[in-house]
Amino acid sequence: MKSEAENIEMLERAILTEAREDAEQLQVEAKEKAETVYKRAQAQAAEERKTILERAQQDAERLRSQAMATAQLKARSSQLEHREKLLDGVFEEAKKQLGDVVKRADYEKIAALLAREALSQLRVDKAEIRADAATQAALKKGALDEIAKDLKGEFTIAGGLTEGSGVVVEAANGKLHYDNTLETRLHRLQGALRSSVYKVLMGESA
Repeated sequence: MKSEAENIEMLERAILTEAREDAEQLQVEAKEKAETVYKRAQAQAAEERKTILERAQQDAERLRSQAMATAQLKARSSQLEHREKLLDGVFEEAKKQLGDVVKRADYEKIAALLAREALSQLRVDKAEIRADAATQAALKKGALDEIAKDLKGEFTIAGGLTEGSGVVVEAANGKLHYDNTLETRLHRLQGALRSSVYKVLMGESA
């Protein structure tokens, strides 16, 4: 039969063995948990890194697209500005040359057309016509009488123009007014002609 001392020693060894085994088990579990946490952290970090990279790529693409759109807009704006300056120059030069129209051999017919159109637009049977010297001379050669006969109206030349070539017609004590000078006609047509004129300048078919 074992002595009491031996029993106590065995009990101590058993307790120590069990404690050691528990400690080892706790270490294993702690290590496994640590590895799990580490792997989870790594996966989360990788996912966050992927998200950040994707967002950065999207931002870079958006900024690149915006830069391209801005550059294209500036180029288009510059092209349109150049086009408008070119067209303005063409029409300004055309305006300067309008004064030479009165020197044409057929200007009597042109003057008659200008007066007839203006009077027809107002649709009156009595009106006063102001015109430049060359147009007045052309109308006084019989064209105005013929127009008055055709339109059944009383039309008189009331004076000259301060600028421009052609006619300005007034009726109803100045309440009705129609400017049919060559310069005003060019201005009225300018908007409709710009595209065709530009095509001609660029060598394209109008």
